[in-house]
Amino acid sequence: MATVTGTMATPAPRQYHGVLEWLTTVDHKKIGLLYIVTGFLFFITGGILALFIRLELAQPGMQVLDTQAFNQFFTMHGTTMIFLFVIPMLIGFGNYILPLMIGARDMAFPRLNAFGYWLTLASGIVLYSSFLFEASDAGWTGYTPLSTSAFTPGVGVTLWGAGLLLNGLASTLGAINFIVTIVNLRAPGMSMTRMPLFAWGMLATAAMILFATPVLTGGLILLLTDRLGLTSVFAASSPLDPRLWQHLFWFFGHPEVYIMILPAMGIVSEVLPVFSRKPIFGYKAIAYSSMAIAVMGFLVWAHHMFTTGIAPQLQLFFMIATMTIAVPTGIKIFNWLATLWGGQLSFKTPLLFTFGFLSMFVIGGISGVFQAIVPVDRQVQDSYYVVAHLHYVLFGGSVFGIFAGLYYWLPKMTGWMMNERWGKFQFWLMLIGFNLTFFPMHLLGLLGMPRRIADYDPGFGWTRYNNLSTIGAFLVAASIGVFLINLYLSHERREPAGADPWEANTLEWYTASPPPVYNFETIPAVHSERPLRDMRLGYTEPEGERVVA
Repeated sequence: MATVTGTMATPAPRQYHGVLEWLTTVDHKKIGLLYIVTGFLFFITGGILALFIRLELAQPGMQVLDTQAFNQFFTMHGTTMIFLFVIPMLIGFGNYILPLMIGARDMAFPRLNAFGYWLTLASGIVLYSSFLFEASDAGWTGYTPLSTSAFTPGVGVTLWGAGLLLNGLASTLGAINFIVTIVNLRAPGMSMTRMPLFAWGMLATAAMILFATPVLTGGLILLLTDRLGLTSVFAASSPLDPRLWQHLFWFFGHPEVYIMILPAMGIVSEVLPVFSRKPIFGYKAIAYSSMAIAVMGFLVWAHHMFTTGIAPQLQLFFMIATMTIAVPTGIKIFNWLATLWGGQLSFKTPLLFTFGFLSMFVIGGISGVFQAIVPVDRQVQDSYYVVAHLHYVLFGGSVFGIFAGLYYWLPKMTGWMMNERWGKFQFWLMLIGFNLTFFPMHLLGLLGMPRRIADYDPGFGWTRYNNLSTIGAFLVAASIGVFLINLYLSHERREPAGADPWEANTLEWYTASPPPVYNFETIPAVHSERPLRDMRLGYTEPEGERVVA
């Protein structure tokens, strides 16, 4: 374990102010905020695309989009939410909070950290520049042959692939930075088994990114060279297995689900003990289950391909593996419930969004276990049942987790508290809207509605459920508006947060709100998993090494 301390005066770097300060910053906190703001703007953009999709599907017939535009909006909605919203937001939390949590001055490689952010922003610009030509309409999974030049000529898919290449490079560089930071820059006394559980979640996420993303990168390079006429890997005439792209995509794509959920699980693991006034139950079980998910996440990708004709022996293996990966997730759920049991619960907004995560993610997880059964999957594959499952896992998991993190850590980032009444109003509006949007999709799937269709026959009996989903989508959009109103009003009011408004357990609350550039005047020493509580109760002294100016 290493600490970063100064031993001699060094020349001060040139100081910039205003916009130039943000453009040139290598401070992990500013970079974290850049990630969070950028991710949230893309969240709004992707949400607007979703509203157009729901408006089109609310009634039979073509209302607001033609078929091609519908497919383009559908493709960019999925790509945006996964690659430009959820991952950047969670990386933003990691950038801002992780060094503070482990008692570090900054990330291990500050300039690489900044480079990763600008690559992420560039990837979004490249992806959305495709709307200036013809945006990709091949679906967010980019399945071949739909994404090959023979089916979709033009530059839309090419820009989509190039944008994802930049995004993957940024993620890989960030993963290296997180791993080195966690391994080498922890505070004195912070062993791995005293490390905050959010740090465990980020460590598992970074490891998965490091192994999964290069596979997608390789597939994208082959796809782009095909489109440029340099190769013919995915051409119809190719002697290679026509399912090659699906294997490459889902070998990345299913670990990507856990890449998006493990940091949110880390947020939940930080919020629950603070607002239940108890230590986390089963600390090591939760930590090690994160690493178990990281390993097992690479063993389940072909359950997306049960209907593609893979061998029955492989179907059996991936069915069992998919059911088995529910075990470490179940360990987390039961340990979180045990943490709540008998606690002195404080029903603040972060805890409410954590409850939303727990309940909605469990529903999505259970429906996923159903889909792991091959005969069931054959019936619901490529139907709206799968759309419902996906959103209960990713929106019910990642998005509720993200808002729990925002309400929990915004006081640290800004120095002022968010309004509780507005926060609770947003939670209930989002919870109701979310379930109204996605629960009827289970029924639509069982009634036979395929996903990725822009229109349907009124005689199929799907209209009422699509109406409910559209109403729910606008309630979710309204809840985001409530969050923005809360943010504005709280900024105007500026109720001081203080260093530790929640009486929390981890080191980010040891320093001022917002933290100074150097994070800590002294590097605090750690003697347990709850170092700040130890100091608050006088069990330990915050001894450490003072920064030399």
